[in-house]
Amino acid sequence: MTMSAGWYLRRLSRMGPREIAGRAGDTVRRRRWRSARPDCPEVTGARFTAVLPAGTLAAVPPDAAKRLVAEADRLMFGHVEFFGVVRDDLTDPDWWYDPKTGRRAPWGYAFDVPYRDEDAAGDIKQIWELSRHQYLTVLAAAYAVTGNERYAERVAEHLRSWWTANPPLRGVHWISGIELGIRLLSWVWIRRLLDDWPGAAGLFEENPVALNQVWHHQRWLAAFPSRGSSANNHVIAEAAGQFAAACAFGWFPASARWRADALRSLERHLRSNTFASGVNRELASEYHGLVLELGLAALAEADAAGVRVPPSVRLVLLRMTDALAAVVDNRLRPPRQGDADDGHGLVVDGAGTDRWASLLATGAAVFGRLDWWPEVTGTDVRTPLLAALVKPTEPSVTRPADRPAHFADAGMTILRGPGEIWCRCDGGPHGFLSIAAHAHADALSVEVRHDGVDVLADPGTYCYHGQPAWRQYFRSTLGHNTLQLDGTDQSVSGGPFLWTRQARTRVLAVDTSDSGTAGWSAEHDGYQGSVHRRRVELTAASQELKLVDEVRGPRRTVRLAFHLGPEIAADLVGNRAVLTWIRDGEGRSAVLDLPEQLSWRAHRGATDPPLGWYSAGFGRKEPTTTLIGTGTSPADGAGGFTTVLRFGG
Repeated sequence: MTMSAGWYLRRLSRMGPREIAGRAGDTVRRRRWRSARPDCPEVTGARFTAVLPAGTLAAVPPDAAKRLVAEADRLMFGHVEFFGVVRDDLTDPDWWYDPKTGRRAPWGYAFDVPYRDEDAAGDIKQIWELSRHQYLTVLAAAYAVTGNERYAERVAEHLRSWWTANPPLRGVHWISGIELGIRLLSWVWIRRLLDDWPGAAGLFEENPVALNQVWHHQRWLAAFPSRGSSANNHVIAEAAGQFAAACAFGWFPASARWRADALRSLERHLRSNTFASGVNRELASEYHGLVLELGLAALAEADAAGVRVPPSVRLVLLRMTDALAAVVDNRLRPPRQGDADDGHGLVVDGAGTDRWASLLATGAAVFGRLDWWPEVTGTDVRTPLLAALVKPTEPSVTRPADRPAHFADAGMTILRGPGEIWCRCDGGPHGFLSIAAHAHADALSVEVRHDGVDVLADPGTYCYHGQPAWRQYFRSTLGHNTLQLDGTDQSVSGGPFLWTRQARTRVLAVDTSDSGTAGWSAEHDGYQGSVHRRRVELTAASQELKLVDEVRGPRRTVRLAFHLGPEIAADLVGNRAVLTWIRDGEGRSAVLDLPEQLSWRAHRGATDPPLGWYSAGFGRKEPTTTLIGTGTSPADGAGGFTTVLRFGG
């Protein structure tokens, strides 16, 4: 996907004067760096001291270690899967190859590489993912828990290969700061986990090539931070990676300055990226997880190095952890809100490890578990490693005495009912910063689960680059459980990570008390000349969820969408759909009574245009059933469209 002149104008319109000036300076610096590439300062007597405390590895649960070793063995045989694409070439990887398209990214000065053009460079996320080196942290962790040197030797072989193939500022891996930041964090943990291996020092601090790479990564991050309208999760990754490396690899004349600057950036942007309630401002659940992982990893490096961090850093991470504990369903699944690209901050676990349970377990170890938190029964490797480095401190704030259900600043409300009914109502801001890069046009959408099964599902994300029709669908209004007017989105897209007009949403009423009926209502102004208002009620006694949609304004064409989860079978007759599914070997059912004023059709796996799809993870999609009701709104909001979902019927 190449960017048109119109896109550049739209993107420029979302920047302020300070950001424009900063980006202009970046452009000048990139041109100067083309020919001015200084060498790393000479380093003598470097030692790695940020080691794990004695006894840490003995605290790794045996079943978590078993999963880790199984994953490491798959990697040793060359097998890995990224974003739905299986690779079998990991014994000797081609660092610029995209297995999805079969293309290789072109060589040259990093900032000349056309990485947004899939025809020229392939799928950039496929290429970048391998070079985050998180599969190497898995191999290093396998060495740490087993002492088997074959894992360490493979790590060393691949790092030396990568460093040789990707000299500073050459090629596709020197373009994006988030990639450099996460890669630095991986290198810190690789060095730490290999500390008992006799070749560890020779691989890192005694290796001029490694020192040169570490220095140039940090020099790059110091020069080209994400700015202004782009200062979202990317800047957190940049700062966390820079800070971690400056703490653990503090061998250079600039290390103290890099460390201080990165910590200031991390503190500032953790606060700016997070609502006071603890919900991530991008309103994209997976990025909440990514930022929390990055923040905890940075905190671990600070405590390991004896670097004092501002109290606000711990406070934000504490609030993010409590917010995560509050919003997950009974199976510890968070909302599927906004963009999701399977990004992780630190990976040391095998397949089958629950990411969200792991984060809650780490939060319990570092901050203390509250009585209302959901129980975590799974195990992981990462929690004992991080907990061994982070120094527990008594929180300086009062934490919630009861499980929060309404996050007013984020506009997120969770309604819960018997039978493990979980309903997320979306009445929040469209997204974060002026471009709202990872937002979807999903105002007033709902997401409903029963015992962890998606019943009314948020379809997910699927892709970012190279497939504009699919990118548009998965973040469209029609791609969510809400109402569309006149075939248009509530918010106007100006590009794959750019919104030029954003719907404004207002929550009108919330009742999450134990009165027997929980309720929520909100409205948005995304359709010029009309207001969409939605009311949701969850009645415990009848296990009934009622939605009422009203359109205030002139008569307009309406499409009301309900996306069913991939496990749900639907039998639609007229305006009634009987839903059935299996959970833990037991048949479950529900009845969905749809507004009779609309004409209803079921769609599944359509491609022209896309409709009826669910993406469980980035790069993966599967057909599912979407129910679309079509009709006309009454004038001036005279009446509404009522939908009733009854469980167990």
